[in-house]
Amino acid sequence: MALHVILGKGAVGTATAETLVAAGHDVRVLSRSGGTSTDSVEHVALDATDAKALTAATQGAAALYNCANPEYHRWATDWPPIADALLVAAEATGAGLVTMGNLYGYGPVSAPMTEDTPLAATGTKGRVRIRMWTDALALHEAGRIRATEARASDFVGPGVTESSMFGERVMPRLLRGRSVTLIGALDEPHSWTSIPDVGRALAVLGTDDRSWGQAWHVPTAPPVSQRELVGGLCDAADIDTVGVHHLPWPIIRAAGVAVPMLRELQETRHQFDSPFVIDSTRFTDTFGIRPTSLGDTAIDTVDWWRERLGLATTRVQDAA
Repeated sequence: MALHVILGKGAVGTATAETLVAAGHDVRVLSRSGGTSTDSVEHVALDATDAKALTAATQGAAALYNCANPEYHRWATDWPPIADALLVAAEATGAGLVTMGNLYGYGPVSAPMTEDTPLAATGTKGRVRIRMWTDALALHEAGRIRATEARASDFVGPGVTESSMFGERVMPRLLRGRSVTLIGALDEPHSWTSIPDVGRALAVLGTDDRSWGQAWHVPTAPPVSQRELVGGLCDAADIDTVGVHHLPWPIIRAAGVAVPMLRELQETRHQFDSPFVIDSTRFTDTFGIRPTSLGDTAIDTVDWWRERLGLATTRVQDAA
């Protein structure tokens, strides 16, 4: 077994660490604040923009996983120095670079996204993600590093809090039987990627030589609408289906004056207003890993949130 280094200790980094540890690997997690090391995971505090420190922490690793997550409204300023430091560390140490990407680089689309969909985004965040991948791919093709990227749709599952539509803003209300308010169209098909599947996919990409030099879509269940996902979560919780309301874009724009995260949503409005579907067939056909069903993901999500909130499992009625 080998040493694997993960940058970031959020939901993605945690899921990846758990998968690698279960496979018998040694794991080192890097983050700005560090953490409490255990017998299976070593935590190290460092500044991810410090290429020298990142290189030192990656020495001897088989793979380096970029699971960092800068503040949403600071991507244009915070991502480039982190991405550049990761490239330096990967080249200096020989560790394969596995990046957790997303679908922003594709921009608005009219068909299910595959790995061959052109990277045609024109918005700021989309261009940031395009640059990160093309820079890594150029070094890979030059023989200077090994690089691959995983791309997923909106996260759902245990451990997902602020980084998801169905996180802190929805789950506590839903589990208390209260109505929820969502952004965008309520009935358009939308792909939702299970966070444990993200961890499994990243671990595969960092340990299978077939991954290098390509981007891969994380195994993702067939799409359902936001309204359908709410219904599935309510079924998993054994509660009456709660009310679902739509937050109009004019209100989001107005709130964005004071809330930077809401202001940034304008660039990715197409992801909420139109069908947003990912095709992950290539990953499944290559590595033999199928996505977790949304039914099972809903059960795991409900269980995790109930424990987090200290809620009983008794049936409740819609309260609003």
